[in-house]
Amino acid sequence: MSDPITTAFHAVQEARGATFMEEGGWLWSESFGDAAAEYAAVREGVGMWDVSPLNKWDFRGPDAVEAAQRVHSNDILGLEAGQVRYGAFLDEDGLLVDDGTVFKHADDHLWVMTNGMEHVDYFAEATKGLDVSVDYIARELPNMQIQGPRSRELLQTLTDVDLGALRYFRFLPEQVTVGGVPVWLSRTGFSGELGFELFLRPEHATDLWEAVETAGATPYGVEVIEPLRIETGMVVTDYDYAAHERSPFDLGMDRLVVLDTAAEFMGKERLREIAADPPNRFKTLRVEGDALPEYGAVVTRDGEEVGVLTSPARSPKLGNIGLAILRTDAAADGNAVDVALGEGTVRATVDVAAIYDPQKRRPRS
Repeated sequence: MSDPITTAFHAVQEARGATFMEEGGWLWSESFGDAAAEYAAVREGVGMWDVSPLNKWDFRGPDAVEAAQRVHSNDILGLEAGQVRYGAFLDEDGLLVDDGTVFKHADDHLWVMTNGMEHVDYFAEATKGLDVSVDYIARELPNMQIQGPRSRELLQTLTDVDLGALRYFRFLPEQVTVGGVPVWLSRTGFSGELGFELFLRPEHATDLWEAVETAGATPYGVEVIEPLRIETGMVVTDYDYAAHERSPFDLGMDRLVVLDTAAEFMGKERLREIAADPPNRFKTLRVEGDALPEYGAVVTRDGEEVGVLTSPARSPKLGNIGLAILRTDAAADGNAVDVALGEGTVRATVDVAAIYDPQKRRPRS
């Protein structure tokens, strides 16, 4: 078994006292020693996170856009240069292989971001017959997220780019300078807050980290990602779903499956059938009491199994909550359900999936 990959930011984080954990073949920064302060930075100020282990693929060639569209549920054909789209990566049955974003640089050049790295054969088979090359570039393209209500204010002190003009889910295809470092700048993130992502070459990682931290950002790690993402209804593969087992509709991705455009992707007709009457809904559960159920805990109603708690978390703002896939007839907001806990159950109440900010006003601000 090979050693996990370390990111270009590893040394500077280690010098700051970070702890690390292995996940998906990479070493992720886990914590900087004060989870409460790290969480508060993202929700109330500005935090910085090394998300370099996000797996990245370079699609190049005359058929690059069509190639990405074949595997993605959202409208990739309709992307403009400098635009980003999020959605599901699908198999022939319309089931999730992964989820992630597509960045369009040009008609013949895209970046594709996935959770997993084991997609070489998947992309090769799906794009067979097309004039496109697909290369894994995560090692050569580290990235940092700068997230929080003050992220624009802080980042503006480090760049001459007018950040107020950069719209949500847009990026700058040409490199710009941030803190003296050349980067690709994107208004995206994984926090449910206003935020940005910076992509760069490995040799500039330490300089960028020091510039952003000196400007006032608080480093954070994956220890606080669980409450942050669960509050905002964001899914992670192998936690909220396993590959080839769930449709996008089970994970609340209804609006990310474009059935009414010319976009053709794997499993589209099967997903059209499911869309007519989705069997499951993706919701938040507000869990009563002090004890937190486990990942994958069974959810019942009146003694009958109606779903699964995919991801639980102790939210500093909202108490014990969790994301859940529930049978549609049990998924109405306000419904009382029971969640397996130890030898018994605990009561929970069904609520909207993105419980922290259902309209996503904060990241769009």
